[in-house]
Amino acid sequence: MKGSRLCAVRSWWLVAVLSLLLAACGSRVDLFGSMAADDANEVLAALLKAGIPADKQMGKEGVSVRVPDDQVGQALQILRENGLPRERFDGMGQIFKKEGLISSPLEERARYIYALSQELSDTLSKIDGVLYAKVHVVLPERGTAGDSGTPATAAVFIKHQDGVSLELLQPQIRRLVTNSIPGLTGERVSIVLVSGQPVEVSAQQEPTVSFLGSSMRAGSLAVGMWIVCTLLVLCVLALSWLAWRYAWPDWKARAQRQTQGDAKA
Repeated sequence: MKGSRLCAVRSWWLVAVLSLLLAACGSRVDLFGSMAADDANEVLAALLKAGIPADKQMGKEGVSVRVPDDQVGQALQILRENGLPRERFDGMGQIFKKEGLISSPLEERARYIYALSQELSDTLSKIDGVLYAKVHVVLPERGTAGDSGTPATAAVFIKHQDGVSLELLQPQIRRLVTNSIPGLTGERVSIVLVSGQPVEVSAQQEPTVSFLGSSMRAGSLAVGMWIVCTLLVLCVLALSWLAWRYAWPDWKARAQRQTQGDAKA
């Protein structure tokens, strides 16, 4: 009876100790899921460069990037500053794929303008330092004979990283857009460059370290080690008390029976 009760108490204490140790280990959450491998690598590199211990996991639908649950906000701010994950643009092949239905001329025109905008936006987003690029295209309506109609125009909006200057690239950007849209002249292209605001991070922020699978500030490492050591000491004391409370009487009784048996012999 005592042996079964001792096993039950030991099992309860083992479960309690494991629960405390698991609670001491920090949990991680998926920041993004079902990402392409290139996008996940770019996000992971930016987070690791900023000192956030991120990792990635392969899934059936793509790659997921995980961060400690106490650093989700900081990770999102860093990614926003770097314009990550980057926007995906549709190409001509995706927009004009065959679907078995005949489109009206108006629909074909709208899809063509949208495709031009997507292709140019995708190209401009590849420039180093560009966080976001968008091109708005206006093509002239088909007028009657002798009617020149409204000329083609294009507006380019680019948001770039703070400290990166794209002013010298404006002529090349204008030439790229002009040569990509039929009937467009350089004076009909407007370019707007906006500098992204850097994320404010506390200057006194301490670097993070990994301890027992958990991410914590370097200044909190001593506190974490003290907590773990305290838990271990309490576990040793609890097991010692259990041994004295339940195992010692059984051992003492067996020793007495053995002594009595030796005396009778």
